[in-house]
Amino acid sequence: MSKRWYQENRRDPWRRQAKSKGYRARSAFKLKQIQDRFEILRKGDTVLDVGCHPGGWTQVAVEEVGQSGFVLGLDLLSTSPVQGAQIIIGDIKSESTIEEIDRMLDGRMLNVLISDISPRLTGRYDTDQAISLELSTMVLDAAMPILAPGGTFVTKIFQGVGIEGLINAAKQRFSDVRRYAPTASRSSSSETYLICRNKLPIPHKDARGKTAFEQITEHLANLDIVIHVDDPPVESKIGIRRHKKKE
Repeated sequence: MSKRWYQENRRDPWRRQAKSKGYRARSAFKLKQIQDRFEILRKGDTVLDVGCHPGGWTQVAVEEVGQSGFVLGLDLLSTSPVQGAQIIIGDIKSESTIEEIDRMLDGRMLNVLISDISPRLTGRYDTDQAISLELSTMVLDAAMPILAPGGTFVTKIFQGVGIEGLINAAKQRFSDVRRYAPTASRSSSSETYLICRNKLPIPHKDARGKTAFEQITEHLANLDIVIHVDDPPVESKIGIRRHKKKE
């Protein structure tokens, strides 16, 4: 652990607030600020938190939906129980995980899917941004069959190549799509959040019969960028490499 990292975290006011208010991570305040701005969570809502570890967003979701709501957290990592929520371990890309989510929902349709999911950072910005983009796109694709019409999707994205493709794919599935950067995000971070509200009963014509991932791939191809998807190790989310097409 570097001295600089220690000093920055010690001075971090959001980390101190999180500790004093019983939240497991400073990121809880990002969701609280999103909620204050967009009111994405309502009493009685059914919510899925993808990439929930260590549980800060799940805690906030439980507070907002109340006892009449239902909150389900999902992560590859084991997450300590959150009072008022159900937690499962799994990969959103796995069919068995989707089946487990359906079983836990027990006939409910999701009102809101939130995701603060991040890749395991490599320190190479282009690689990290590309992996994050693919993760967010795959979560969007997983959300579409289980998110009720009129529902809301929120995900973290990193600024960079391909982001406009994801935003356009979202706009073809939701009537209101916006970008928002909470003040609780670190000033040095390039992260922002995609707030997608009012899921359309039927996607726009250009999106019918296509996944968001297929649309992103087409978007990157139009930018002369080729995606190579590697078989990831078991503990990894996913790995991709992007290359400019050779002339």
